Amino acid sequence: MRNASFGSHGPETSVIGLGCMGMTWAYDVQNRDDENSVRVIHQALDLGVTLIDTADIYGPYSNEEVVGAALAGPHRERAFLATKVGLVPGTKGERVDRDGRPEHVRRSIDESLRRLGTDHVDLYQLHRVDPEVPIEETWGALAEAVTAGKARRIGLSEVGVEEIKRAQAVHPVASVQNELSLWTRDALAEVLPYTEEQGIAFLPFSPLGRGFLTGGISSFDELPADDFRRALPRFQQDALKANLELVGRVRVVAERVGATPAQVALAWVLAQGEYVRPIPGTRTPRYLVENAGAADLVLSAADLAELDALPEATGGRY
Repeated sequence: MRNASFGSHGPETSVIGLGCMGMTWAYDVQNRDDENSVRVIHQALDLGVTLIDTADIYGPYSNEEVVGAALAGPHRERAFLATKVGLVPGTKGERVDRDGRPEHVRRSIDESLRRLGTDHVDLYQLHRVDPEVPIEETWGALAEAVTAGKARRIGLSEVGVEEIKRAQAVHPVASVQNELSLWTRDALAEVLPYTEEQGIAFLPFSPLGRGFLTGGISSFDELPADDFRRALPRFQQDALKANLELVGRVRVVAERVGATPAQVALAWVLAQGEYVRPIPGTRTPRYLVENAGAADLVLSAADLAELDALPEATGGRY
């Protein structure tokens, strides 16, 4: 696995990370297997995948426990460990609510460290900005975690440029985690150029389009009954059929370069900037190896242009 600087001032991490959400939350939860997930995280470290991403809301809370079990003992020093705060179990029928109160952040970092079995995280991220709390107040509480030695650096998730600037005025922003893939390119307009200019690491989540760009999903009915993608517009049957054109064109490039569609999709994401660090999620050893292999795939200018010309996805993200 290739390593590079995490932003202009950060330590070196793997250029492709591992998102752990699906190990305990959102995707086919009825087949959750914590022992297998621990093995996959160990395998990731053995492959040189050092950037491990989780969050307190995943589970809720159980994802950090699984990651903590995997990183126990000597494994912790092999990982660049990232977690998040700011989302809480929802009320009134909502899946999640936002909580950016400083007192919630202060309490949550200690709870996350306990579940993770460590005295610090390498990256502590604000999962979502709470519209009821000024970002300066929330960000100030995250900065306190850095001062206390509980977090080495702090980052933002699902934000725009103005929110990044407001946070920067309080404390340096080490990373931004927004969605970016061949079917979600909003970040290319403003956020990614700004993070590149500022030397901020950019962590694309769902770089494989929640698994769709791998070519492994061809019908709504293939999704497990408890899978949250069943509620997403792009996975409804009519939209899904239209979006299969995207996958077909990615597959053409993949066959030409001798790679898989997933590897092509990840290589395209990596090519979008010097500090881009995608975090595809998986709990399958074979897919982990496949994703890691994308770090060595170099797409030509013609390949990238062909992928840039893909049509927009049918349906909204949420």
